[in-house]
Amino acid sequence: MSTDVPDVPDSLAQVFSEMARLLVSEPSAQAVLDRIVLLATSTIEHCESAGITQIVGRKVISPASSGRIAVILDQIQGEVDEGPCLDALRKHEVFHTGDLATESRWPTFVNRARRETGVSSILSVRLYIEANTLGSLNLYSTQRHAFSPTDIAVATMFATHASIAISNSARLAQLAERADSRDLIGRAKGILMALQHVDEGRAFEMLVEASQRMNVKLAAIAEEVNRTGQIRRPGQTRSGSEPIDPD
Repeated sequence: MSTDVPDVPDSLAQVFSEMARLLVSEPSAQAVLDRIVLLATSTIEHCESAGITQIVGRKVISPASSGRIAVILDQIQGEVDEGPCLDALRKHEVFHTGDLATESRWPTFVNRARRETGVSSILSVRLYIEANTLGSLNLYSTQRHAFSPTDIAVATMFATHASIAISNSARLAQLAERADSRDLIGRAKGILMALQHVDEGRAFEMLVEASQRMNVKLAAIAEEVNRTGQIRRPGQTRSGSEPIDPD
C-alpha cells in the first residue's frame, strides 16, 4: 500500500490530544478498549461499527466492539482463518477494501461476511507499540468505498494514540495486580506467623513450597491461606483442606 497519504486537517490534532488524555484516565483496561471503539465510530466519517481484534493462543477474540457486526466478522475470520483483521495482525500492515463484492483476497471470508452482515467496506489497522502487536482496530461500513484516503490517514493516527492508551492501561493493570499480590502474600505470611508460630522467613518459605508442590501461583496459595487459614496437602481438594503443617 502506498505510504503517500493526504494531510490530516489541523483540527483533528486537538481531537487526538483530547482522546489520548481521556483514554489514559479510564479506570480499567476494558474501559479503555470500549472507549476506543466508540470514539472510532464517532471520529471516522462513515464508520458504522468498530471493533478490536486480538489473537489469544490460536483463538480470535473481540474484546471490544461498538456493535454486533464486529463480533460476527471476528467470529467468521476465526473460523475460516482469513480476513483483513487477521492480515493486519499477522502482516503488520493496513488492510482496506472498499467493496467486498469485488474483493478476491479472502474469498471464504468475503462470502460469509457479505451474507451475514451486509458490510461492504472494511479498514483494519494494526495496534502496536514498537514490535509488540496489541491487536487490530477495524472499521466497518455497509456503504461501498466508505473510507477515503483521508479516513485511512486519520484511522492510522487514531490507532497510534489508541495503542499508547492500551499499552498504558495494561501496564497500570499489571502494577495494580502486583500490588494486590504483594498485599495478599503479606497477609498470608501474617496468618502463618500467628497460627504456626514461625517467623516471617519461614512463613514465606511455606507459601513458596506449597506453590511449587501444587504447581499453583504463589498469589493463589496466599489467597487460600487468607480465606481458610490453611494450605492444602497434595491430593486434597479445597473442601478437604486441613490445618497447615509447617514441617
